[in-house]
Amino acid sequence: MYQIELEKAKAQIASLLQTALAGEEIVITENDQPVLRLVPIAAAKARRRRSGSARGLITMTDDFNEPLEDFAEYMP
Repeated sequence: MYQIELEKAKAQIASLLQTALAGEEIVITENDQPVLRLVPIAAAKARRRRSGSARGLITMTDDFNEPLEDFAEYMP
């Protein structure tokens, strides 16, 4: 972890960003109190979809394709 005063950080922002992108945590202080923290955002790992992973979770009733009683007046 690297600490730097806010006024100094303003002058060195480009190099601080490069340092943070390299994986170092940078804490910016004002009056000896931490006010900001620069850290890189971790990339989310993309999970590969697996075929059949929802098997058994979804079911359909036997009358799924039958007309609904509520729509009987609209049917020929």
